[in-house]
Amino acid sequence: MAMRLRYPQLAPDGYTALSSLGHYIKTGTALEPVLLSLVYLRASELNSCDFCIGMHTAELHKHNEPQSRIDAVADWRSSDAFTARERAALAWTEAVTELHGSHVSDTDYAAVSEFFHDKDLVDLTFAIANINAWNRLGVAFRAEWNPRKEAANEETMAR
Repeated sequence: MAMRLRYPQLAPDGYTALSSLGHYIKTGTALEPVLLSLVYLRASELNSCDFCIGMHTAELHKHNEPQSRIDAVADWRSSDAFTARERAALAWTEAVTELHGSHVSDTDYAAVSEFFHDKDLVDLTFAIANINAWNRLGVAFRAEWNPRKEAANEETMAR
């Protein structure tokens, strides 16, 4: 399927604003890069965003995560590949992503609060909200993951 709209070029200020939130999450929080990539991958799987699934899978490879652990994200509840903290983050990701017209339950909040406190929990929720926004753009406009093109863009931006 061809990309419908090139939203970064059509709305650069909006794209920059959303990117700024991502920059804050990466640089202004205590959340670990692997944990963030796991959360981003799980939300992207739930939202069926192929672009983001490809990107966050590639990120996990860059962090030297084994393919077996990456594959286990889709069915993390049945896997022993994740720490208790990662499991709490993945459960919170599902609770916040799949609202179903309701609130996140007190049970879900209590479970994540065992591992993430105050600012860390807010930051984790910002991260989930951010990836959900990117997923919706990717799905709506059919963004296509092209690792070669993305690597060229990263190289150009690094100059």
